[in-house]
Amino acid sequence: MSETPEVGPPVVTPLRVVIGICLVAPFVAMLWVGSYAKTDPTFIGIPFFYWYQMVWVLISTALTMIAYKLWQHDQRSRRDAQGGAAK
Repeated sequence: MSETPEVGPPVVTPLRVVIGICLVAPFVAMLWVGSYAKTDPTFIGIPFFYWYQMVWVLISTALTMIAYKLWQHDQRSRRDAQGGAAK
């Protein structure tokens, strides 16, 4: 009979909290409609309502990329701490 590795509960670390914040921030920004439901200030003739959302597309991309890189770092650190198990 083969032995299965023990799987413990997920560990909440400060790095994982930062990853969660990076992934949740765009949702909070877009769901808080009252903060951007206006036309002023305009940017090159585009009302605030539209350009605010387009800026968040770029911010969301950057935050997702940061979260992914942090997750890779976290997984590498955990793998090294467990003795360098194979992928």
